[in-house]
Amino acid sequence: MTANGYMQLGLYLIALIGLAWPLGVYMARVYRDELPGFVRWLKPVENGFYRVCGVKPGDDMPWTRYAFAMIAFNLMGFLAVYALQRFQVWLPLNPEGLANTTADSAFNTAISFATNTNWQGYGGETTMSYLTQMLGLSVQNFLSAATGMAVVVALMRGFTRKEAGGVGNFWVDMVRSTLYILLPLSLILSLALVSQGVVQSFSPYQKAQMVESVSYEQAKTGANGEPVVDAQGQPVMEQVAVAEQTIAVGPAASQIAIKQLGTNGGGFFNVNSAHPLENPTPLANFLEVLAILIIPAALCFTFGRFVGDMRQGGAILAAMTVVFTALLGVAAVAEQSGNPLFDRLGLATQASDMQAGGNMEGKETRFGIANSALWATATTAASNGSVNSMHDSYTPIGGMVPMWLMQLGEVIYGGAGSGLYGMLVFALIGVFVAGLMIGRTPEYLGKKIEAFEVKMAAVAILVPPLVVLVGAALAVSLDVGRAGIFNPGAHGFSEVLYALSSAGNNNGSAFGGLSANTPFYNSLLGFAMLLARYWVMIPVLAIAGALAAKKIVPVSAGTLPTHTPLFVLLLIGTVVVVGALTFVPALALGPVVEHLQMISVK
Repeated sequence: MTANGYMQLGLYLIALIGLAWPLGVYMARVYRDELPGFVRWLKPVENGFYRVCGVKPGDDMPWTRYAFAMIAFNLMGFLAVYALQRFQVWLPLNPEGLANTTADSAFNTAISFATNTNWQGYGGETTMSYLTQMLGLSVQNFLSAATGMAVVVALMRGFTRKEAGGVGNFWVDMVRSTLYILLPLSLILSLALVSQGVVQSFSPYQKAQMVESVSYEQAKTGANGEPVVDAQGQPVMEQVAVAEQTIAVGPAASQIAIKQLGTNGGGFFNVNSAHPLENPTPLANFLEVLAILIIPAALCFTFGRFVGDMRQGGAILAAMTVVFTALLGVAAVAEQSGNPLFDRLGLATQASDMQAGGNMEGKETRFGIANSALWATATTAASNGSVNSMHDSYTPIGGMVPMWLMQLGEVIYGGAGSGLYGMLVFALIGVFVAGLMIGRTPEYLGKKIEAFEVKMAAVAILVPPLVVLVGAALAVSLDVGRAGIFNPGAHGFSEVLYALSSAGNNNGSAFGGLSANTPFYNSLLGFAMLLARYWVMIPVLAIAGALAAKKIVPVSAGTLPTHTPLFVLLLIGTVVVVGALTFVPALALGPVVEHLQMISVK
C-alpha cells in the first residue's frame, strides 16, 4: 500500500479518537442530567414528551421492567414498519407508485430495522416509497440505536450504584439518547452530506436520455410480479430495449446521516454507500465512515466518566483499537496484494492484468483500496451494514476480515451501545478467568462477579454463535437453502456463513452472491436477528440489575487492576479466543479453503 494510503488510515484513527473524547464526556453529562448550556434550551421539549406520554422521569425501573419496556417498544416499531410496507401503495409520498412488499420481505425488513441490523433483502429505490423510507426506516434508525444506548447506560448504572433496586428509566434514556445526541449529530451530518451532493428531495424520479440504447433479455413477469414460466417450468424470456435512464432521487441525506451515526447501515439506494448520490465524494466518504464509529468509541469515555475513572474507559477503547487496527491492516494488505491466479493461470496478458495495483474488483475508483478496506473493516467492526465496495469480490483473506469481525460479537467498537455492553460482558468473563487463576472471587469496578453474572454473560456470548452456526448448517443442508447459492464450492459456503454471521450479530452487510430475498432466507435471517438481539440485551440488563443490587467492594491487594496494559491484553485474548474457537472450523470450510486454493494453483 502507498504512503498516501497509510496516511489516510492514520488520519482516520486520529480523527476518531480525537473526536470521541469530547463527545463521550458530553454524553455522560446528558445521561446524568447535567446538560451543557448549549442544549439546555431543549429541556422543556424533553419534559413535554414525558407529560404527553405519561412518563414519570423519576420512576426507577428494576431490570425486569426496563427489559419489558424495551421489548414492548421495539415490538411497536416492528409492527409499524411492517404495516407501512404492506400498505404503502395506498399511502402518500409514493410518487413512483411502488407496490406493497411481499409478506416475507416485509417481515424480514421490519425485524431488521427494529433490531438495528438493517439487512437489505430489497432494493431501496425500487421497493420502498418515500414515506416508508422516512417514517418507517429512518425513524427506526433512530430508535433502534437509542435502544442499544439505553441498555448500555443501564449497565453503567449497575456498576456505579450500590444496593439499588433499579437501573434507571428506559423512556428517559431513550428520549435523551434521541433528543440530545442522535438528532443534533444527524442534523449536522445531513447538512454536510448535502453540501457534498447527497440528494435530499421529494421530487419524482428523474429521466435522462441515454447516448446509446441498450438491449438485453430478461425473465418476463406477470401482473402479480411473479416470473412467467413455460410448460417445462423454465422462465419465459423477453427482449428489452432501453433508451432512457431513470435516476432515483428522494430524501436520502437525512436517512444516510442516522444510518451511519446509529450504526444501522440500511441505505436509501440498493447499492448503499457505493451509490454516487448517497456517497458522492472522498470527503463524504470520510465523514460517513467516521460517523459509523464515533458514538461507539465515545461511549468508552462515557463509561469512564460514569465509573469515575477515565482509565477504565481508556482500557476498553485501547483493546478495541488494537484489534481494529490489526485487522484493518490485514484487509488492506490482502486487497493490495491482489489475486495471483491472474498470473499463474495465464490470464494476465499485460502487466495491468496481474493486479499489480491491487484487487480493485467490486471497488469504486474514487475511493480506492485503502478507503474500501477501511469501510469494510469499520462497518463490520460496528453493527453497520452499509458498504462502499462489494465484500463478495474481496480476496479470501480480505473477505474473511469483515466476516470474523462480526463473529467476534461486533464488540470491536461495535454498535451504538451494543458494542460497549458486549465488550463489558467479555470483560466480566476475563476477570472471572483471572479470578480462577488466583483462587479468589473475581471483582470488576468494585463489584464481585458471582455465578449469576457469569451465567448471564455466558448466555450473551453463546447465543449469537449458536444462531449463526445452526442457521448456516440449516441453510446448506436444505434444498431450499442451497437453491440461493450461485457460486458453488467454498465461496458459496462463505456467502451463507457471512449472511448468517451478519444477521446473527446484527450487522446487515452481505456477500452479494447469495439470493437471500426468498421466503426461506427472509424467515431464517429474520428469526436469527430476533434471537441474537434480544437474547443478548436481556442478559445484559439482568447483569445490570444484579450489579446494582450489590455492595461496592473496596480495592485490596488481590484486586486485578483493570486499567493496565495487562488487562487490555487479557481482554483482547478473551475476545479473540472465544471468537476463534467458535468459528475456526466454519471459517476453515469457507475463506481458508478459498485462500489455499488461490495460492496453490500452479
